[in-house]
Amino acid sequence: MSRPGPGEPAAETAARRLRRQALACRQLGSPLYAGLLDHAAGDVLAGGPTADVLDGHLTSPWPSALGLRMLGGVHALVLTGQAPGLAAFYPSAGGTADPGPGGARAWTALRTVLAEQRAAVRGWLDRPPQTNEVGRAAALLGGLCHLAAEARLPVRLVEIGASAGLNLRADRFCIAGQAGRYGDPSSPVVLAGAWQGRPPPAAPAEVVERTGGDRAPIDPTAPEGRLALAAYVWADQTDRMERLRGALAIAAQVPADLREELASGTLRRTALADGTWTVVWHSIVRQYLDETQRSEVTASIAALGAAATSSARFAWLCLEPYQRTADGQCLVMLTTWPGGNRRVLGTAPPHGLPVTWQVPPGAAGP
Repeated sequence: MSRPGPGEPAAETAARRLRRQALACRQLGSPLYAGLLDHAAGDVLAGGPTADVLDGHLTSPWPSALGLRMLGGVHALVLTGQAPGLAAFYPSAGGTADPGPGGARAWTALRTVLAEQRAAVRGWLDRPPQTNEVGRAAALLGGLCHLAAEARLPVRLVEIGASAGLNLRADRFCIAGQAGRYGDPSSPVVLAGAWQGRPPPAAPAEVVERTGGDRAPIDPTAPEGRLALAAYVWADQTDRMERLRGALAIAAQVPADLREELASGTLRRTALADGTWTVVWHSIVRQYLDETQRSEVTASIAALGAAATSSARFAWLCLEPYQRTADGQCLVMLTTWPGGNRRVLGTAPPHGLPVTWQVPPGAAGP
């Protein structure tokens, strides 16, 4: 349950949500963050430094990912050398120390950071986590291959909730593995083993335009932007950090048009063009949209689809947790126009890797 129970104290609400986030981190391969969040939940109930840091945010709704906002602020301190005691436990900063059972030793260091640098961490609580997860590009690239096989036209790529726009450069990434390959093996971003099952068609797409919008876009070419993106990567997941750093190197070389705007604004300025695919793409974004935005996005997608022709084609490609299998895998969904042909291409975990290209049984749609 994500909503507070009747009369539930704010501290208990926050502790319950921190433990729920801890479970998600454990399931997604971050035992360090899972342990730290479990300890933080207990500290909230005890009125410790975590409660002080989160004061005024204790009842923030579950989708706001309050625990990840807090840990993002802490990680920024670690990455900039301002929390050396905790850095010893953070592989992202070269740390190798044993965090202890359930992260107990690392928690002692984190608790000190929360107590001594309260203001610095609180400055991150109003910011949504924006990892701009590069692994999700595996789903995008597979979808683009399907489009190229359907009609070999250049792609105008549009992303809503684009964060820093790293995946707008996905065609410069490389997929490597037994279940299909894509791109240049010398790319700074190599997604090894990213595809499983029946591979997408061997028809790489040509991306000729890259544009996107975000409520709070991050400039991946600026030092503060690079720090923000790195801070939201979970500190014990070094493969994710390596992919991010490679994507940042590509972003410095390949421009993309990224604007500060709502998702509805991005779609309002999107128009189809003859001789191209216009592809609207998004991943793990819908949960951050309010009901008005969701309705406007749905209406805009329908309008663009209605305007499509055989020469000015339109596709909607997404990876979202509200469309999932019984075991929690997100569906890779593709709808193409003219015709409105909607299909499931495969499944992937929320961080995007690996994508299994198959039609899954027991899928739960919106």
